[in-house]
Amino acid sequence: METTMASIKGEELAVGCIVSMKTTLGEDIDGQILAFDRPSNLLVIQEGRPIHTGKSQPSVRRNVRLLKAGYIREFTLLERSEEDPLDVKQCFVDLGCLRTREETAMRQAMMEAERIGVGVTSEAQRLFDALSKTLPVYWDKTTIVVMNDVCVSSPYLPVNVIGGTPAANERVKKVLEFERKRLNTHQ
Repeated sequence: METTMASIKGEELAVGCIVSMKTTLGEDIDGQILAFDRPSNLLVIQEGRPIHTGKSQPSVRRNVRLLKAGYIREFTLLERSEEDPLDVKQCFVDLGCLRTREETAMRQAMMEAERIGVGVTSEAQRLFDALSKTLPVYWDKTTIVVMNDVCVSSPYLPVNVIGGTPAANERVKKVLEFERKRLNTHQ
C-alpha cells in the first residue's frame, strides 16, 4: 500500500506500525514508528525491523531517527504491530557504546576549547585560526605557539615573532603578514 505523504491518515502513523519510506532526498528508510507529533510534523522512527530470538531483547541494535514528515515522498505501511516499541523490557541500550561516544565528544569539545584564546582580541583569534590551518599551533596564555617553538606575542605583528629555526620564523611571519592584509581588506 504505497502512498504519498498527503494521503497518509493518522492511523498509518500510529505508534508501533512498521513502515517503509523514501525521502525527498532519495533516502530509503525502513523501521517502526515510535512517535508522531502533529503540531511539529515530526516522526520518530526506529530503523530496521525487530528480530526476536526468544530472548527478552531484540537481537540487533537499531538507530532512532527524527524526520520531518514533509520530507517523506513515498510511504508504505508494511504491518501494524501489536507490540509496544517503547516497552522497557524490549529496549536495548548499549551503554558501552554510549560511554565511548560521550568520551569522544568530550575529547573533541576539549580540543575545540583549547583552540579558543582567553583574554585575546578577536583579531588575535582570527590570526590563530589562520595559522592553525597550515601549522600546528596552541595558546600559551595570550601567546600563540607555532610548531612548539615559534612564539607570537601581542600585538601579533611579524616583529613579535621569536624563537624557532630561521625558516620556521620566516614562515610564521609570512602567514601573519598575509593574514593581516587579508583581515584589513575585509574590514
